[in-house]
Amino acid sequence: MMDLVNKSTVSDFVLLGLSKSWKLQTFFLVVFSLFYVTTMVGNSLIVITVISDSHLHFPMYFLLTNLSIIDMSLASFATPKMITDYLSGHKTISFDGCITQIFFLHLFTGTEIILLMAMSFDRYIAICKPLHYASIISPQMCVALVVVSWVVGVMHSMSQVIFALTLPFCGPNEVDSFFCDLPVVFQLACVNTYVLGLFMISTSGIIALSCFILLFSSYVIVLVTIRNHSSKGTSKVLSTCTAHFIVVFMFFGPCIFIYMWPLSSFLIDKILSVFYTIFTPILNPVIYTLRNQEVKTAMRKLKNKLLNSNKATPLHYF
Repeated sequence: MMDLVNKSTVSDFVLLGLSKSWKLQTFFLVVFSLFYVTTMVGNSLIVITVISDSHLHFPMYFLLTNLSIIDMSLASFATPKMITDYLSGHKTISFDGCITQIFFLHLFTGTEIILLMAMSFDRYIAICKPLHYASIISPQMCVALVVVSWVVGVMHSMSQVIFALTLPFCGPNEVDSFFCDLPVVFQLACVNTYVLGLFMISTSGIIALSCFILLFSSYVIVLVTIRNHSSKGTSKVLSTCTAHFIVVFMFFGPCIFIYMWPLSSFLIDKILSVFYTIFTPILNPVIYTLRNQEVKTAMRKLKNKLLNSNKATPLHYF
């Protein structure tokens, strides 16, 4: 391994971004800046709301809070650098920085995959086995699910980084994207990595596809159960499940395509990478606040509490 690492003479990479057009770059700068700020504010608001409102201290909202934290992390691993690159015109990233981006990308995506499965499991138990919900989805179980999701994320990201570190880079250093990821970076290596790279990257795609199939199956079972046991709460449960599935589909779709077909068009990969690194993190606050009445009610209470506290604060003039 040390021999391969020593052969790497590339000290940095050039991130080509999404377009060479200045007009498009300006457009991307404005849009992505707005999306990033909205993502951070929206997800932070969810975290603060759930923590401050005792009515939301339930397993589903505990998992939702952790999903918001992961989404903020996923939005932050590359987007701020892309924004500063557009402003400064300096689009290089060090070799260590590139490896770091690969690590955090796979850490947050791997963790989110398991967490989405945990949220699906929570809804499945709540709807299909409501009498056993309290005993199965206990606070300890919720903490365990979150811990497992992070452990799996770390293990997955380490496997990707170890593979990247064994590749020798001695020539081309232009990354045709706005961040470093294996499907793009491994093609710059000085050795023939077709078979090994195809296996390594496609494995990520197969894992994502398998998880998506499991999630899809669980939601089908939930929907069938709702249909067979119609009640007043049916529309509420259906709305929650629909919100969950939209997030799942928007997150898994691009990941599956990019990693199942790693040698596909760079243009398609660029578009899809924008979805799961910039668009998906903003879906969480949008979907869960617009479709969840309990969260909206809690946010209104928090807003009124803050407004009332401001009114009650006396003004001192000196």
